[in-house]
Amino acid sequence: MAKKKGPTQATSGWLNTYADMITLMLCFFVMLYDPSEADVVQMQQMTASIANDATGGGQSLSAGRLSDLGNNINSLPSMDKGKALGQAVKRAVSLFAPEIKTNKIAITSDERGLVITLAADSFFREASAELNIEETRQTLLSIAQFLSDDSLRDREGRPRRFRIEGHTDSGDTDPAQWKSNWELSTARAVNVLHYLTDFGADEKRFSVAGFADTRALYTNETSEGRAYNRRVDIIILDEGHF
Repeated sequence: MAKKKGPTQATSGWLNTYADMITLMLCFFVMLYDPSEADVVQMQQMTASIANDATGGGQSLSAGRLSDLGNNINSLPSMDKGKALGQAVKRAVSLFAPEIKTNKIAITSDERGLVITLAADSFFREASAELNIEETRQTLLSIAQFLSDDSLRDREGRPRRFRIEGHTDSGDTDPAQWKSNWELSTARAVNVLHYLTDFGADEKRFSVAGFADTRALYTNETSEGRAYNRRVDIIILDEGHF
């Protein structure tokens, strides 16, 4: 009588096939991902939310379930506002790519909105509010055209407003021209406003402010740091900052 065979012992050979399938799927989705389609502002909101949750935070992209009890979470802009400004960020990064590459301008976004920073000595010399217009004319013209784009509207369909913020380094000013860095920073913002409106931007949509050396981005101990602190920020304002 033949001896009855028992069940064969299971092997782990299937794991190789499974691992290959997972790897192929990962490669497939990586190929589908297009970084240029990522919403910059939404990504920043998500990153901030995750970071705060990791430290016991409490920030969220929307109101929580306890909102009816008075525990509203109002820390971050809404997804609609983020999406609208995210499209503007992507257009600005594409339009000003040559200037960004040479560090002439920088494109960022924060709680104020989309920020176009006119950086370093390309625009202003030390202790001066006079624009180097021969070198920067085309850049200012492109910015004016960008700000005149009819698609720059808020969720209600209203044209967005802009604010120009002037900054200085911590160096002394010429008392014969500027009493202090407050006057100098404001004059820089006003001069940028004049050129943008001369190039076609709507003057009624602007406001200006001067911050002297109170909001330095870099140390004023080096010449390079001072050059970057002598900047002007052109801000496409979020709805909460009109």
